[in-house]
Amino acid sequence: MFWRLRRNPLRRASDLVQAWIGLGLLLAVLAATPAAMFLAGDTAHRHYTRTAQYQTATRHHTTAILVEDARRHPEPGSVEARKTRYPTKVRFTDPDGRTRTAKTDVEPALPRGSTVRVWADTDGKITDPPLSPGQIRSRAMGWALITGLGVHATAAAVYGAAAHVIQRRNLAAWGTAWAETSPRWTTSP
Repeated sequence: MFWRLRRNPLRRASDLVQAWIGLGLLLAVLAATPAAMFLAGDTAHRHYTRTAQYQTATRHHTTAILVEDARRHPEPGSVEARKTRYPTKVRFTDPDGRTRTAKTDVEPALPRGSTVRVWADTDGKITDPPLSPGQIRSRAMGWALITGLGVHATAAAVYGAAAHVIQRRNLAAWGTAWAETSPRWTTSP
């Protein structure tokens, strides 16, 4: 990009314009990336913190009893069996005192009547636990990184579009110059 800034008898004005556009975009990206990442990360952090507070207020941790036996894993005792969970019907009591039945993922081979801890919302549906501080932080950092990449992608797209326009103008100028020069080269004897 910077070769266009050096003095050269073959350098066109459009080469200089393209170099200044590239340099300007580079400086803009260097200035805008940290600010955009901070703003996006801060906004996402505040959003997910409010979401976690709402989830904490509307969800509760309760004990559920298996209504049926959980499926057995084909390879009991394996590493995969320790990580695998199977959907099984459970019964639990919501905060209003109503008994509810739902399905939740449990460890393999748990017998009927076993107890498991589940999270339930105010509607009596089994749900995920509220967002943890680690989840909030990782999601905010993810949005900050996506924003940083977006700034760079936008700058690259702008530079590519400007280069394309400049190239089209150069080709049109070359075509005009060739149209003027061509008759002197192709004259018949």
